[in-house]
Amino acid sequence: MAIRTAVIGLGIMGRRMAEHMVLHPDFTVATMWDPDPKACAAAQAVAPDAVLAASASEAMADVDLVYLACPPAPRKAYALEAAATGKAIFLEKPLGVDIDESRALVAELEAAGVPAAVNFTQAAGAALTDLRRSIDAGALGPLCGIDIIVTYSAWPRAWQKDADWLRFAAEGGMTREVISHFLFLSERVLGPLSLSWAHAEYPDDTLCETHVAARLVNRDGLPVSVLGSVGGAQPDRQEVTVKGEKASRRISEFSIDTVSTGGAFAPTSDALADTRATSLKAQLDDMARLMVGDPSRLATPQEALRVQILIEGILGQKRTHP
Repeated sequence: MAIRTAVIGLGIMGRRMAEHMVLHPDFTVATMWDPDPKACAAAQAVAPDAVLAASASEAMADVDLVYLACPPAPRKAYALEAAATGKAIFLEKPLGVDIDESRALVAELEAAGVPAAVNFTQAAGAALTDLRRSIDAGALGPLCGIDIIVTYSAWPRAWQKDADWLRFAAEGGMTREVISHFLFLSERVLGPLSLSWAHAEYPDDTLCETHVAARLVNRDGLPVSVLGSVGGAQPDRQEVTVKGEKASRRISEFSIDTVSTGGAFAPTSDALADTRATSLKAQLDDMARLMVGDPSRLATPQEALRVQILIEGILGQKRTHP
């Protein structure tokens, strides 16, 4: 039988996931909820058979899985309410913005013993899977480190503007929303990281960061260098480069996989047309595996907590420029 799912939070991420759950043979969107009637109407268009519930609690009452795409602050309460009745949990990232609250959430999810994962979208994707395979086969040679570059002309991006909370420092910003994905990938490649130094610039005390730089290292001292900026007429740039002595791999826009042995980066021999649809299907494939106790490549809550600690450490190195 299909996995009956409640989607809580019907902004752009919730609607995208609902749309792809409708297309996936292992899932059905049973119920949905959002406090915004416009978001509910938009979601009903992509999941017309789902029931629009009157509350989050009502939506979560009779399902197998709860997918939480709401802003970070309320996620803990919803996740624990669902876990208390044995529901599996699939959370959007970041896990949260308060580290103590997230530590408690991870501990309580572990105690509940329910399947739980966090949606770092590269976790089950072809690019990261093949990158790990290439590293293990020695194709990159000894690793030298990782570079992360993220630049935007404006934040939030045009397609995100309905999620107004993304522009505020309390829960939003490119570091939590985007750089977190690449720090997750970096830990999957290099192991646990620690923060050496960071610098984050904010336009004022309420709005999110516009510039960020950081250096992190793994246990062997291999560096991860981070650069993020907002402003200027430019296309979005989102790339992570894993550097090796024999070859380096660059993943751009989350899934465009290229390789260099010293010259220009070129598509890998195994490069696929890895669209957002392909990536989301891979995530859902692995969620279905997790639901039945099979091995899954999805991010664990503990992995997400480690990333959150790094992200909040970077953002805490704050300098305000009115």
